[in-house]
Amino acid sequence: MSDLPEAMYWSLISDGCIRCELCPNHCNIKESQTGVCGVRENAKKVLYVRNYGQISSIALDPIEKKPLYMFHPGKKIVSVGSVGCNFHCPFCQNSEISLEFRNLKRQPEYISPETLKEIALLAVSDGNIGVAYTYNEPFVSYEYLFDSVKLIREAGLMNVLVTNGYINEAPLVELLPYIDAMNIDIKGYNGGTYNRVGGTLESIQNTIKLVKSECHVEVTTLVIPGENEEDVEDIAKWLSDIDRDIPYHLSRFFPRYRYSDKEPTPRETMYDLYEAAKKHLNNVFIGNMG
Repeated sequence: MSDLPEAMYWSLISDGCIRCELCPNHCNIKESQTGVCGVRENAKKVLYVRNYGQISSIALDPIEKKPLYMFHPGKKIVSVGSVGCNFHCPFCQNSEISLEFRNLKRQPEYISPETLKEIALLAVSDGNIGVAYTYNEPFVSYEYLFDSVKLIREAGLMNVLVTNGYINEAPLVELLPYIDAMNIDIKGYNGGTYNRVGGTLESIQNTIKLVKSECHVEVTTLVIPGENEEDVEDIAKWLSDIDRDIPYHLSRFFPRYRYSDKEPTPRETMYDLYEAAKKHLNNVFIGNMG
């Protein structure tokens, strides 16, 4: 394991077991095992990061694709993703790299933080404004983020996170000075959505409240038939208590992963929920209509 970087935010608890302190899962990880995310491994009583710099996806995307509609609209951003996730969403839209990455036919390519900076700088002439850490959950690549965001900021570029928001306060606060914008998922509000994915709504709400005053924030809900349609207006109400101008994106579900037998969200549902959310928020958007 000496060729892998040691993780940040962990402690040795007993009998060689490690407690990861990066996210609210607080995984207790035994020797040769990983946490829920699948990428932080206990090896000889040290927590190592298996996905450091392992980039599964990289592209120059429109900033609106993140989605960020009110953060430098019309610009582009270098978007990178690794593997792993600290949720287990049965409706995951990127399950190949988030949850099933051990079966990838094409292995991730190692890209160092220094090389990532050079890629981002080369793309400036094509309208690039920085780097978005996206596609899978970026916080499970915390050490790579920690090293990369500083270099990107030093280069005069911007850092964007597209995240489920499921992270403990201490690592989040340490990273925040280098983050310019975030799009944070809220997957549900009143039902059992977070019970199914393995997180808590309260943790996500705490993240949003903490980061709102530190960087630009937009929020997304993937609208899943029979799962969370009734939650959308409650989410909009909650966001409006923070700031009625928070941009809120409603994304249409398409059959994926373990929800491959479900129908896409009806277009009429999306339009109805847009109107419901607009009663509380000034900036509501419908995306991914297919």
